[in-house]
Amino acid sequence: MPSSSATIATPLITGVKARTIATAAAIVAAVALPQVLHGLGALLGFGAGPAQALTPMHIPIILVGLLAGPTVGVIAGIASPLLAFALSGMPVAALLPFMVLELAAYGLVAGLLARVKMHVILKVLAIQIAGRLVRLGAVGFALAFMGAQSPSLVSVWDATVVGLPGIILTWIVVPPIVGWLQKRGLTK
Repeated sequence: MPSSSATIATPLITGVKARTIATAAAIVAAVALPQVLHGLGALLGFGAGPAQALTPMHIPIILVGLLAGPTVGVIAGIASPLLAFALSGMPVAALLPFMVLELAAYGLVAGLLARVKMHVILKVLAIQIAGRLVRLGAVGFALAFMGAQSPSLVSVWDATVVGLPGIILTWIVVPPIVGWLQKRGLTK
């Protein structure tokens, strides 16, 4: 039996105050991280490339779902892109509904898997697949009803390929953070 703390069921952050703080922290991180990467990209001449490649909104939403449950995950997943759009105009309006649905799916699935006994990396993979499938379904739905005004189904694949560094970064970052919090008893 593996001794890694990342293999035990993830305890949830409990209490209204703790869950409120977790929600706010996830939203702030999910809004601020892309702005930092956009700024660095502009400064270094890469434009939006770093933010597109590293998918910085995903990690805070996945983490908060795993640590505080599905309700908090969904709230943070919906609020983050809406607030980011209100503050900066990003993500662009045409992609906003798809980002909202994808991030809400990440938060929901992460929260639903929080207490499931499986290694965190497997949870993260399942969360990422579910989120991309929701985005694919939303794009397919929009194509069926909006036609040319919506992104193509290939755009989901393209976003996945461009976002591979962020997908891998999530695999590298999330399990140690969850394990560290569990080991220190910071989640209950």
